[in-house]
Amino acid sequence: MESSSCMQNRSLSQYAASTSLLTSRHAIQRPLTSCRVTGRAHLRGNGRNSSIKERIASVAALPDSTEVVIVGAGMAGLSCGYHLQKAGVGFTILESSEGVGGRVQTDEMDGFLLDRGFQIFLTSYQEAQALLDYQSLDLKPFYAGASVRWNGGFHRVADPLRHFADGLWSLFNPVGSPLDKALVGLYRLKSLLKTPDAIFQSPEATTHARLKAEGFSDAIVDRFFRPFLGGIFFDRELQVTSRLFEFVMRCLATGENCLPAAGIGAVARQLAAQIPPGSIHTGARVQSVTGPLPGKPGQVKVAGGQVVSASQAVVVATEGPAARALLGDALTALDSKTQEGVGTANLYFRAPRAPREENMLYLNGESSGLVNNACFPSTVAPSYAPAGQALVSLSTIGTQPGMSDDELAEKCKAEMAQWFGAEEVASWQLLRIYRIPFAQPDQAPPTDLSRAVNLTNGLFVCGDHRDTATLDGALKSGRRAAEAVLAATAALPVSSREAVGTTV
Repeated sequence: MESSSCMQNRSLSQYAASTSLLTSRHAIQRPLTSCRVTGRAHLRGNGRNSSIKERIASVAALPDSTEVVIVGAGMAGLSCGYHLQKAGVGFTILESSEGVGGRVQTDEMDGFLLDRGFQIFLTSYQEAQALLDYQSLDLKPFYAGASVRWNGGFHRVADPLRHFADGLWSLFNPVGSPLDKALVGLYRLKSLLKTPDAIFQSPEATTHARLKAEGFSDAIVDRFFRPFLGGIFFDRELQVTSRLFEFVMRCLATGENCLPAAGIGAVARQLAAQIPPGSIHTGARVQSVTGPLPGKPGQVKVAGGQVVSASQAVVVATEGPAARALLGDALTALDSKTQEGVGTANLYFRAPRAPREENMLYLNGESSGLVNNACFPSTVAPSYAPAGQALVSLSTIGTQPGMSDDELAEKCKAEMAQWFGAEEVASWQLLRIYRIPFAQPDQAPPTDLSRAVNLTNGLFVCGDHRDTATLDGALKSGRRAAEAVLAATAALPVSSREAVGTTV
């Protein structure tokens, strides 16, 4: 997510966003096969159908020089490159791993699609709408609601605007009082009255404090909001800024929660396909950066001794900890958070079938247990599993470092046996566990959700740690960094704007 942060986080972050709220108009997390198409088709020209592999070069093919060097091919770095390209500025993206997307990637294993952390795609993200072709992503929707596990049973929470009968029925379940559910609807309407910019400038508190100030009971906070928002922000204590909570609520009220049919990584691949061939170099681990000065290009040193010169700018587009390691005081001198981010563990199992066939998100409404949320992605997007099999996704808050993979898997399966039945869960076989220590940056107040991206001496930074901890925040920060580079370049003498050697 980046991102997200995520986060989305997504994203985007990574559960990067969420399922639909009691009265919101969105579908529950992830895939969206027959989802309403709200994004505009902006993929034009050669990038639309090109193979991503054809557009990526190895570290061995690094140029000696370019106009702008971007460190990181996550969503922020890709967004920055896309906007620089539109302005006719040459650039090279250096990525330490072997793929694009940062935290927004999908692995294929035995015919299963495994997103690196439970992530969803929100169609209402404005930056994503401007950059991506939603129809080509073949988005698949979740049920607009969630099923909350509490007191030995499941209790459905539904969006009455999409599932009227379910919405009426959910008014009287023990997840919260009828008044609580009416308050959710009222809060949703209030969120639509503010623009995102107005939300980011509004007074902030913790999300928990804001929920209590709005009049929500402890019952609905503990049984619904903690697991629901905990899955989005990886924080069941709800200490995240109320600004981010309000922003996500607005997104949920105006869009759908989806999963691309080819996995969340398809989002990054589609954006990368719009970048000139050969401008992304994988396997290039950056060790140090210096920005350009008048008459002297910036330098980016890569492991192995190679150096790429940048005549105009160096943009560090990594997650927060990596950015701090590369930029040091240049970053911390700005309004930058130094606290550690939040993490998650995401477990995937193969199963002969899903215990429930609905495209539903399942939330842990209890005050105990490892698993915060569960879902069966293949019931949302059948392409996530081979024919005749099902994919199980379980997510925890925190990476659970004190447990081995086997121990973590067995404990989570034991919990799921109580949810779905021991005989059903006994057939689940572990595919992979992703432990993501930095799934999102710290988002507790005080939080500036539009931090500076222009540092000093030709250095720039972007990522979800500069904006919201969402996939949209990563995309937005990349655009802002590109705009800052262009603005700074326009103020330079002509001789300083000339490329030092060949651009890509």
